[in-house]
Amino acid sequence: MPARIEGKAVWKGPEVDYRAEMMHRFSDAEVAEIDAALKACGERDIPDITADTFVLPTMGPTMRRLRGELLDGRGVVLMRGFPRERYSADDMARIYVGLGAQFGQPVSQSWQGQLLGSVIDISDVVEKVRGYNAGGGQNFHIDGSACDIVALMCLRSAKAGGASRIVSVAALHNAMLDSRPDLLETLYRGYYHRNHEMDALHSLMPVQSDHRLPFLSQRDGRVTCLASGCIRYAVQYGGVTMSPLEVEAYDEWQRLARSEEFFLDMNFEEGDIQFLNNRSIMHARTDYEDHDPVARRRHMLRLWLRVPEWPAREPNQIWMNEIDCRHWQDKNRTPFMELPSRYLAELTATQEQRQRDRTVLKPDVPSGKYPSARGWQEAREAAKVDA
Repeated sequence: MPARIEGKAVWKGPEVDYRAEMMHRFSDAEVAEIDAALKACGERDIPDITADTFVLPTMGPTMRRLRGELLDGRGVVLMRGFPRERYSADDMARIYVGLGAQFGQPVSQSWQGQLLGSVIDISDVVEKVRGYNAGGGQNFHIDGSACDIVALMCLRSAKAGGASRIVSVAALHNAMLDSRPDLLETLYRGYYHRNHEMDALHSLMPVQSDHRLPFLSQRDGRVTCLASGCIRYAVQYGGVTMSPLEVEAYDEWQRLARSEEFFLDMNFEEGDIQFLNNRSIMHARTDYEDHDPVARRRHMLRLWLRVPEWPAREPNQIWMNEIDCRHWQDKNRTPFMELPSRYLAELTATQEQRQRDRTVLKPDVPSGKYPSARGWQEAREAAKVDA
């Protein structure tokens, strides 16, 4: 049987005051140091912003302490109090990357090769987007296994809603160990994985795994989770059939995560930066109301950070890896493509063209489509009938 997890990584949302236990508020001295680093950094492109080019001489010990909190503490750090109103969107992006570089190395997030992702609803403008570019709420998940830390900066908040909802994997693990150890054993056995359609077209690695990858693994008292959308893709597009026990195990895990006993909501203020341990913290998003013009919509900047100093993830629990991430970056990334000013200008032009042509797409809200993993197989069978 898996061992029970102990320590600060085990927490329940209602029992945590994140403002006291998970938040670092910028001091005036830290803001001044970051401002000086930005000026020295200049107009560098994203890959050129590193800990060596974005120098924070006195914040270094603070950042190392916070990185330790991500690995062996609560697994969550929210940095608040940076004066967003003083800086352009592009300057905020560079500041964000510079701070993230103190924790780890950015890796590309999709076949497009971007090192800095934009989490914004563009599903009515661009076809075949991944979940982070669709609107509404999100179900609990872990981002790609190529990164150790996933970070979000709030560049622009929604009209209403859109809180970050997080949950401790260790707490869910212990709860299932107590109530349904049979289902926990199924999660340790794992599921097949498959790349998203567009990522698959541009990948060097196999499109789909030929074996199950553990949903949970454990080493040195730490539990690691692999709960990405790649499980659903394998069922819907790769022909994998989940057994009733596998469906029940996945659904029970999600049910626990969605219960008020476990999750914690964080409301983002503009300029906030959230860092999560991408192995031990699952994240979701509450529903929200947004603006119509793309340039005014809820806009989060995302970083995937690899931390060479951390213990390596178990080899059998890696699906998305550094090989594809480097390949995507080298092949498809173009200079300065992630800067918000350029990104939003291109999307605004596309949106306006679609409006003129009357080809605006139906917005996508994927979170409400599949209340149960059983629905993945039902959707696959329905697609066969339609074909």
